[in-house]
Amino acid sequence: MKYTKLFTLTALATSLMLTACGGSSDNKNGANSTTPAANASSGNKTLVYCSEGSPSGFDPAQWTDGTSFDASAYPIYNGLVEFTRGGTEIYPALAEKWDISEDGKSYTFHLRQGVKFQSTDYFKPTREFNADDVVFTFKRLIDPAFSFNKAYPAEFPYSVDMGLPENIANVEKVDDHTVKFTLKNVDAPFLQNLAMPFAYIGSAEYAAKLEKEGKAADYNTNPIGTGPFKFVSYNKDNQIRYTRNPDYWNAKDIHIDNLIFAITKDSAVRAQKVAAGECQVSAYPKTAEVDAAKKAGKLNVMEKPGFNLGYVGYNVSKKPLDDLRVRQALDMAINREAIVKAVYQSAGTPATNPMPPSQWSYNDSLKNAPYNVEQAKKLLAEAGVKEGTEIDLWAMPVQRPYNPNAKLMSEMIQADWAKVGIKAKIVSYEWGEYVKRLKNGEGTVYLTGWTGDNGDPDNWLGTLLSCKAMSGNNYAQWCNKAFDQLVNDARVTTDKAKREEKYRQAQVIFKQELPWTTMAHSVVTVFTTPNVKGFEISPFGNVRFDGVSVE
Repeated sequence: MKYTKLFTLTALATSLMLTACGGSSDNKNGANSTTPAANASSGNKTLVYCSEGSPSGFDPAQWTDGTSFDASAYPIYNGLVEFTRGGTEIYPALAEKWDISEDGKSYTFHLRQGVKFQSTDYFKPTREFNADDVVFTFKRLIDPAFSFNKAYPAEFPYSVDMGLPENIANVEKVDDHTVKFTLKNVDAPFLQNLAMPFAYIGSAEYAAKLEKEGKAADYNTNPIGTGPFKFVSYNKDNQIRYTRNPDYWNAKDIHIDNLIFAITKDSAVRAQKVAAGECQVSAYPKTAEVDAAKKAGKLNVMEKPGFNLGYVGYNVSKKPLDDLRVRQALDMAINREAIVKAVYQSAGTPATNPMPPSQWSYNDSLKNAPYNVEQAKKLLAEAGVKEGTEIDLWAMPVQRPYNPNAKLMSEMIQADWAKVGIKAKIVSYEWGEYVKRLKNGEGTVYLTGWTGDNGDPDNWLGTLLSCKAMSGNNYAQWCNKAFDQLVNDARVTTDKAKREEKYRQAQVIFKQELPWTTMAHSVVTVFTTPNVKGFEISPFGNVRFDGVSVE
């Protein structure tokens, strides 16, 4: 929603803050509508985060976008292992320790005791977290015949893209506090994968209750986890409300009593809100807003090189994009340098490979094809593409670190392609619908991107480009057997040098086949008010509020 009058913006923000600090709000999910924040005299501390979009849902197993993970996994849930805030190292979370067999095919996790699930108006747990919850979570991810999956059918793209259903032979409860995973093959990034939010642990008891009541779909709308904050309510495209979990096992890291996600799609409005103190944290600003904030000197402007990539994807299952010559022509007709300068300005660098240069195994011998309008015209003619051919160009409706202004990028690509006789029709949808349609293979040419999740090359090449990922994050519907074999072989060896060589070869095939035009890597920027302490930018692009305080 874009506001053109500051009066309207201020009135809305004031209303939001009144709601957050003691007013009432509609509860469209039927969840607990208890007021999450007391007034200032009570001493309770409220942090308002200006979020860039609405989540797809609150079940992190189903989704792949950072907007959904920020709203679900990080505040509400925990994993067996997790990444340190602001870092890439794994630390024990719901698992205190683990053992790996000599052959690398067995992982035994020893679970933390005394951990409680959140208690809300819609669920009161009768037991503490135990092995049953881990078995439930992973049976759900890997077994389509699992009873809860029949009660609530859902897709789990991350699990599928990473080959977990194929490779996990068994997940079994050894005792109440021990779980053993048995793999069919070595999976080098297995621990890193388990630290990702799609693998965060849900409550088996809660799921059984919902299944018995015929309300299994509530698992995605009224979430229950072991995490630092309890879900209170969600008003779509407006706000999400959380309150501190008083039973959190790591309570010393929680310094906020109430957390509000104020969903504010327009980055300029977000910047205004945080400057006015109506939000305390805001992410994904445009470069002009960053420059203005630095000049004003009233906010903390936090910056970190992004572990990300923005790209233009080509759905190779659709004509004429199934012809390599057409993809080559569209690629070289894009004036990448001009677009990166206009869209990212000083906060982006042109991209070549399907991963950032800081990712180990990056192949620095590869180059982009030069911008060449005449050669693009020639290739299109050879492919039989007539001048005036129309192609849909999908533009993201939200700002993300890998693409701070998809609207401008799509308009510049539209102008570039017009020079070679291609009429690009710009299409967009609400973010959740946009992702859903891409996953269903509906996109033609589309703008999207990726922020790495675990520091492993497989998270780029396997998750986004493997044949098995065609039902998940491989929106290009591209399946190359030689590429796939290299990526699969790399996943099942623990020799890092051998893995690196296979990934470097796979990148060569990617560049030859061009399922994407790689556009840019960006700097990640977050605004905070001066009274926010302890916030850290994640290399994986997530937004977390454990460890954060408001003075």
